[in-house]
Amino acid sequence: MKSGLPAWLAPTVVAAAFLLFLATETLRPLRRPRESKLRRMGRNLLVAGIGGATIELLQIPILLPISAWSMRQGIGILHWIGAGGLLRVALGILLLDYTLWFWHRANHQIFFFWRFHSVHHVDLDMDASTALRFHFGELAMSVGVRALQIMVIGVDPLTVAIYQLLLFASILFHHSNTRLPLALERVLVRVIVTPRMHGIHHSDYKNETDTNWSSLLSAWDYLHGTIRLDIPQDGIEIGVPAYQQPERVTLGKILAMPFTRRDNDWKRSDGRPFLRQHSDASRATLHP
Repeated sequence: MKSGLPAWLAPTVVAAAFLLFLATETLRPLRRPRESKLRRMGRNLLVAGIGGATIELLQIPILLPISAWSMRQGIGILHWIGAGGLLRVALGILLLDYTLWFWHRANHQIFFFWRFHSVHHVDLDMDASTALRFHFGELAMSVGVRALQIMVIGVDPLTVAIYQLLLFASILFHHSNTRLPLALERVLVRVIVTPRMHGIHHSDYKNETDTNWSSLLSAWDYLHGTIRLDIPQDGIEIGVPAYQQPERVTLGKILAMPFTRRDNDWKRSDGRPFLRQHSDASRATLHP
């Protein structure tokens, strides 16, 4: 979409953030890797390339006309309340982020959407490259979700572009395997999603994956009581129980995954339960 931002800005921000967090997670890793980083990164970047091409093909014929039409018609919450200037931009970013929380939750709780979103979760490790690993089918559907957001919220293209930049930087940051000082992360997690917070979301226990659905601001999980911070990172195994073997998550298999017959993704081969018991007394206290 034409947004008033230079066309080179978004890819530059993504590339710079990716290289930055690739460096920080190499120097200060949070979790020990289980699979070759080079092999995983190559696979994830190929998936990202296919997804990126899908979005580019759909944005121009879908989002551009819808954005222009909704602006002309004065449709959406921000038009109706008469917000303007910086207030309009700030409210637009907040509402885009809040409604994305519901879309993320739907990707976990509605099985059709999970078929596609699980491609992101079956990565056997989580690092900056995981942030770019989304199935092209999920990304195609996300264009429709973004179109709905534009119409309902009434955001202008500039606000969408600013939010996209913030979101890209955020997902690269909180997917990175970067060990931040615990005291610093305990402050940051009150405002934004952090690596330890999102690491819990990628746990192979379903009741831990079904928490921490925020993408930029962590406020939405605090608001809805879905925050979970009290799980030590060394107690987390990244992935989905039915896909813990490297031969099950090769490039061809993850691209075909949404279209194949599925058994219970959360069934463990060793018979352990797919839920882990916790006390809620300390769920909002970040652990190492």
